[in-house]
Amino acid sequence: MAWQSIPVARLEGVSQEQFTQQLYPQRKPLVLEGIDLGACTSKWTVDYLSQVGGKKEVKIHVAAVAQMDFISKNFVYRTLPFDKLVQRAAEEKHEEFFISEDEKYYLRSLGEDPRKDVADIRKQFPLLEGDIKFPKFFKEEQFFSSVFRISSPGLQLWTHYDVMDNFLIQVTGKKRVVLFSPRDAQYLYLSGTKSEVLNIDNPDLAKYPLFCKARRYECSLKAGDVLFIPALWFHNVISEEFGVGVNVFWKHLPSECYDKTDTYGNKDPMAASRAAQILDRALKTLSELPEEYRDFYARRMVLHIQDKAYSAAHLLLFFDYSLGASPDTQRNFSSLSAKLVTVPLTVPHRQGIQKRLWEHLERILVRRLFSHLSEVANRHLS
Repeated sequence: MAWQSIPVARLEGVSQEQFTQQLYPQRKPLVLEGIDLGACTSKWTVDYLSQVGGKKEVKIHVAAVAQMDFISKNFVYRTLPFDKLVQRAAEEKHEEFFISEDEKYYLRSLGEDPRKDVADIRKQFPLLEGDIKFPKFFKEEQFFSSVFRISSPGLQLWTHYDVMDNFLIQVTGKKRVVLFSPRDAQYLYLSGTKSEVLNIDNPDLAKYPLFCKARRYECSLKAGDVLFIPALWFHNVISEEFGVGVNVFWKHLPSECYDKTDTYGNKDPMAASRAAQILDRALKTLSELPEEYRDFYARRMVLHIQDKAYSAAHLLLFFDYSLGASPDTQRNFSSLSAKLVTVPLTVPHRQGIQKRLWEHLERILVRRLFSHLSEVANRHLS
């Protein structure tokens, strides 16, 4: 089945001001070209990394198949000296191996003590620090981690989301990245932060019939490209050839929102975790009711959550602008939406913006209702 994908926008020579003021507030993936990344894109060859990276022991994923699945764990964890990993990952066939001669390798670097320390390439691989420059598009105090990633050719990683914004820096090699909006989470068959749909290009629609409703965003990354992945955007990464990448994560929420024990940057914010626990208790309570009542009150809970928690800034996903909104209304709504989602606001200010957003929505809905009533009346009169 051929899937239609929305191309991820690509921009060259983006400045810090342009990114932070114009692009970042849109909360959409973006490929940045022409960013000064240092000498890494030319220096980080297999031979150079093997020599300079040294023999530091690293923990890796090893799989007999190209599609790694974190839910079923179709891989094993092993350790290798860094230089050996680089050499093996660049090979199609291996003379030395753990599972099979064509096994795949994946490195996601860790902190010195993964239970307490975050990954930072500048600390775990200090001899490589001088080769790479991180994009200076966020404040230094927002920095969370920099993760070294090395993948065998053909390797595909499971679809997942992260709770922090990040840049995926493609240092060498090529990747294909498919992304899905957080607004399409209900179509991705989630298990925790991961999707159960492993083969996104040829999914089992008998098992995952709603998956075809998820809108795909897609891009190809070459050496020197930087992909901005906003927090909560799902992404699936395919290494089209041996490649080296670095993910730079930063906190865009206040520090107290995050779990202080999270060294990977993938635990849900504290408030979200507490809400999930409360919901689990509520569902357990509902199970005490007969099925008819349980179904009814569960539906009421869903409606209540939609009414109280869904963002007004994104309700336009349920409407067709072309049937009533003027260009001015569209521009006003987009401006208010971006402000509501991205700018720290006081409660009164946020409530004021939400009120104005609803006023715009009401105008759109009134126009559509009037149009619909006119059509019905005309049919009856004719």
